[in-house]
Amino acid sequence: MRLKGLWFAASLAATGSAWAGAQQYEPLAASVQAALHAAIADRAAPEPKFADIRDKVDWLSEMSRRLERRVPDRQTRLVLLKTVHYEAQRAGLDPQLVLGLIQVESGFRKYSVSTAGARGYMQVMPFWVKLIGSKENNLFHLRTNLRYGCTILRHYLDIEKGDLYRALGRYNGSLGQPEYPNLVRSAWEKQWNWPQHSAVASPSAQR
Repeated sequence: MRLKGLWFAASLAATGSAWAGAQQYEPLAASVQAALHAAIADRAAPEPKFADIRDKVDWLSEMSRRLERRVPDRQTRLVLLKTVHYEAQRAGLDPQLVLGLIQVESGFRKYSVSTAGARGYMQVMPFWVKLIGSKENNLFHLRTNLRYGCTILRHYLDIEKGDLYRALGRYNGSLGQPEYPNLVRSAWEKQWNWPQHSAVASPSAQR
């Protein structure tokens, strides 16, 4: 299984293609639905918080350098990175994990659409808009897409009691299959991990 997962990771790196799936619709308890709706509805300005200005400059510079090949325009990169950091931090996720997930899900293509209909950077399924959002929410909008994606991943982590492997399987609609969690972990660890700035445990500490 491990070799199969590594083969998928190598294929992804070689082609630059995405490996998007689709979250599965599951009925939510009213309290959970209300909490997720509240998380989506909050419109605070997406300015990320760092320990100090030096940490902010260092992180943005390093991640921008790594992202340059995929997103050539510098201003677009910085806006994307700031929003990723803000929304990941807000959801209690490691921003570098989210970057790894975006790499696997959409290949950093803003208008990516999967065969199942998942949309945008984090490949969010449209049913989530009806379930916890409002009809004016556009899943191709940068901050909207990242807010939904991070909120959904946080929801799955809570369901799975912090088990990232299973939460990622739920996110991709492939629960119990190793390929997708291994791909995200590989992207996180090899492309985006930066020990100087980790909001949660490093990928090596995950399952």
